[in-house]
Amino acid sequence: MVYKRRSVERAIVLALRDLGGTASRQAIRKLMADNEYDGLTYKMVYSSKTGRKGNTYSPFMFDFNFGIKNLHSVGYLEQPKRGQDIVLTDLGRNDDLKSYPTDEQQKAIDTYWDQKKAERIARSKTKDDPSEDVVMTDSTDKEDTDNLSWKAELLACLMAFDPAKFESFSRLLISKMGVVIDKERGIVRSGDHGIDGFGYFTSDEFRTSRVAIQCKRYTEGAVSEPEIDKFKGAMDGFNAEYGIFVTTSHFTEQAKKKATQGSNTVTLIDGQELADLVEKYQLHITPIVTYALDDYYYQFK
Repeated sequence: MVYKRRSVERAIVLALRDLGGTASRQAIRKLMADNEYDGLTYKMVYSSKTGRKGNTYSPFMFDFNFGIKNLHSVGYLEQPKRGQDIVLTDLGRNDDLKSYPTDEQQKAIDTYWDQKKAERIARSKTKDDPSEDVVMTDSTDKEDTDNLSWKAELLACLMAFDPAKFESFSRLLISKMGVVIDKERGIVRSGDHGIDGFGYFTSDEFRTSRVAIQCKRYTEGAVSEPEIDKFKGAMDGFNAEYGIFVTTSHFTEQAKKKATQGSNTVTLIDGQELADLVEKYQLHITPIVTYALDDYYYQFK
């Protein structure tokens, strides 16, 4: 699916309202994708493209970053700050979105971007007009954009894995999460009877549970209910108390419901959660620390 530029402000506000009025940028995007606010889909939110320099980036982030700034300019959001949650104002919580943006709101948005354009020209000491396709990022969203870009590149690499390597990667990650892989039943029988791994997890209460693992390296489409149903049937053959289903894609609503039904529940890990876990456990990645200057350091005339 080719992502087409569009306004995502309504979706951001709807997600924030359902999240209690304050949430991280990452949590906002996740709920936007899961609940498909204002016609957005998971694929639209997390689609990636390869730039002319070979870099992987998310087209959706252009509109997401613009949307955050637009909503702040009309008073729906508090001033976004680097590393902190996005917060709705009382106006953002209660205003009717049906007429957004009103003429008055559009004027406020235009004024905001005119000011940013002037600041950018002053900063670069040039009279050239910034291209409309260039996102005017600042320190409050650059880190978030960069974070999503490397995760999009990670998912592209995982999708290129052959099935055996993806299964091995998934078992390695899940072992980092505390599941001890059974070297006989969990690896030798990999791919047999609908499972790709098997192991044991011991809780803080010293209760050990049997865990079945399923991995699906999807490049297109979502994992559907029949896939979860089939996996649950395979879990019964291993007397597994619960399962972990890993995919580079995402899950349909029916699949999510199926995962929580019955006594043998399934933990679902979609592509974005998979990337988050790679970051959490620092799995074959190298952190790079860098800094972006705040506007405080720039003096505009």
